[in-house]
Amino acid sequence: MARARHLDDLPDFALEVALGGTVAGIDEAGRGPWAGPVVAAAVVLDVRAIPNGLDDSKRLSAAARARLYDEIMDGHQVGVGIGEVARIDRDNILQATLWSMGCALDELLCVPSAALVDGNRAPQLSCPCQTVIGGDRRSLSIAAASIIAKVTRDRMMEDLARLHPAYGWDRNKGYGTKIHAEALASHGVTPHHRRSFKPVAKALARAAA
Repeated sequence: MARARHLDDLPDFALEVALGGTVAGIDEAGRGPWAGPVVAAAVVLDVRAIPNGLDDSKRLSAAARARLYDEIMDGHQVGVGIGEVARIDRDNILQATLWSMGCALDELLCVPSAALVDGNRAPQLSCPCQTVIGGDRRSLSIAAASIIAKVTRDRMMEDLARLHPAYGWDRNKGYGTKIHAEALASHGVTPHHRRSFKPVAKALARAAA
């Protein structure tokens, strides 16, 4: 049975309050998959109307993520940055991720005074930033960004799955599942695969042999 979560296990607004001013939370989705883009989101929450139930997107059901996505998009400042496969293969996944975070921040209509970034690597931003390990479980703004990034990317992969149904992207979202690996072996590499990732590079090598 899943462990009941306590209030001290949920993200809050303490980091934002400590920084003061207008603070954006930034997170990404899709660093690990074999296919598809990496997506980053930046969110500045309206403190007067913070949605109920904000949490790390990985700890939420798909239905909860969809509800919160709509609430965040409707009532708060949101920016999204997309690191396409070509950029991932050219620059590597870390650099593509950091670049997409910067793009997400630049898409905000407001200019934040600071940003909270999930993880331990700081992107180049147009404002000061603080990295936060496990930030999507500590900061409400980062949790909101994690939801926007994940739902945006999941929907992109579901669209790509209609073009390439054999790989199961509607279910695995491009991650290296058994179905994905089998389809890669039998159907080959698509334009949406990350050629710099070892399983994809090996599939290309096998096809060329």
